[in-house]
Amino acid sequence: MATIKRIDDEIRLNVLDSLLQPRAVSPNVKQIQKTTGYHKATIKSSLDFLTKEGVLSGFGPKINVRKFGYKLEAQLFLQVDLSEKELFQKFLQAIEEDPHVHMCSSIIGSGNWNILLKHLYKDIESFHQETQKKYYEKIPGIMKLIKDRQPFYSTEPFYKNIPRTKSIIEMIKREKGMS
Repeated sequence: MATIKRIDDEIRLNVLDSLLQPRAVSPNVKQIQKTTGYHKATIKSSLDFLTKEGVLSGFGPKINVRKFGYKLEAQLFLQVDLSEKELFQKFLQAIEEDPHVHMCSSIIGSGNWNILLKHLYKDIESFHQETQKKYYEKIPGIMKLIKDRQPFYSTEPFYKNIPRTKSIIEMIKREKGMS
């Protein structure tokens, strides 16, 4: 009996996960040569130099998360009382354990927001249900830590959605008058 391949079966997910390991996927030198016109040796030495300098930290897959049903990115701005050190550590531990959170950062700007969280979820309902369970029900006293929150939801249609790497390359090229 033949096995039916699915994008979310264990084998495919393990292969995708392994591609995230450092240097797991090497760049296609021939494709770079077609795009740039540079000699293979120039490309290889450039890649080695950029890796040595810490500019390239790896090569990994770019996955369309919507194919897996994750059509919502929730961006949550929090006002957190950082003097509540024990609660903050419990909160950070819960974030570390939550696979839905792909980014947590301190932020500076107008208003009292000081933490930004980015989550991936299938829909708004699952976002609210899961965050209620994982944070508000699991961490006693969390409301002493979180003074205010403001969620924003990113979903289709996207008017611009390019990789950060592409943006930084374009910015640097413009700064140097290359484009």
